[in-house]
Amino acid sequence: MQQQSNSKTPKRYRVVQWATGNVGSRSLRRAIEHPDLELVGVLVHNPEKLGRDAGELVGIAPVGVAAISSIDEVVALKPDCVLYMPHVCNFDEICQILASGANIVTTRMELQNPAALDAATCARVEAACQQGNSSIHATGSSPGFITEALPIVLASIQRRLDTLTINEFADCSSRNSPEMLFQMMGFGRPAGPAHPAQLEHTKNSFGPSLQMVATALGLPMDDFDVVGEVGLARNDVHIAAGVVPAGTVAAMKTTLTGMRNGKPLMSFTSTWFVSTDVETSDGKEWKFVSPSGWHVVLQGDCPLDVLITFPVEAEDYADMTPGLTAHRPINAVPYVCEAPAGIRTTADLPQIIARLG
Repeated sequence: MQQQSNSKTPKRYRVVQWATGNVGSRSLRRAIEHPDLELVGVLVHNPEKLGRDAGELVGIAPVGVAAISSIDEVVALKPDCVLYMPHVCNFDEICQILASGANIVTTRMELQNPAALDAATCARVEAACQQGNSSIHATGSSPGFITEALPIVLASIQRRLDTLTINEFADCSSRNSPEMLFQMMGFGRPAGPAHPAQLEHTKNSFGPSLQMVATALGLPMDDFDVVGEVGLARNDVHIAAGVVPAGTVAAMKTTLTGMRNGKPLMSFTSTWFVSTDVETSDGKEWKFVSPSGWHVVLQGDCPLDVLITFPVEAEDYADMTPGLTAHRPINAVPYVCEAPAGIRTTADLPQIIARLG
């Protein structure tokens, strides 16, 4: 389907930003700035934000849109699209929005591959899409861009795929987010095996994304293996968020491998660290890429080796990273609004071309 916003008379899409956390705030600002989007609403969960102007919430001049807090208010605005970016996925909310006729672009990973949803939930979302003649698409940077959009492009010059390996490197030492690093991610915790929640998160978040690509390429995978290792700091590590004591977790590596016919076909490895001077639990020398980024290797009849890093100063890194997740959803809005009703994956949509002018 043709993307309307690239025509001579670009179509404007009425959007609501749902949630204004780290990524949501970046999405909100980019929605305000986008030439083809008209911000008509912003939903907040923090009572202190209620009623404040959307521009004020992201540090720019007022735009005349006051923050609201109820889904009924969102529906009443009759948006073309809701940028749905809460910390927790609520399918009651999703279905009410879709049934009302509004499309959804979301960063929620549960919806990147409908085949991974339980059958009842998938059927419910599809029914809501049919009722509202609406569509929903989930995307982001990782999973999303690096596990779907880029592999699909790289595979477009292949006629044989042997293996696809994606390595993600994230140097978290400059992030001044103690709760995220120490409580959520587990840096600074005592020595021990990889946290089960970390393994489960990797399998549930990246497995469906890779499986969607593999299936689109005609190579569905049979199952997934996930293993995790940790790196313990050899010395105290002083980072922006605090101190990681010697002997505690300063690096973690998790690898998800998708198998086909008993052989590895696709794998995703995340290596998150605050120090490279670590004693690894597997006894191996880990490869670290700094600055942060991705290393993608596709082995096939046209082998490709792609290294992507983020050439920003350490002090600018925290300000840059929300855009990695927020910008692709913003760029996807016109495509999702013009898509047929239903849950739409990266393989279903045309190539997303950002409109930057």
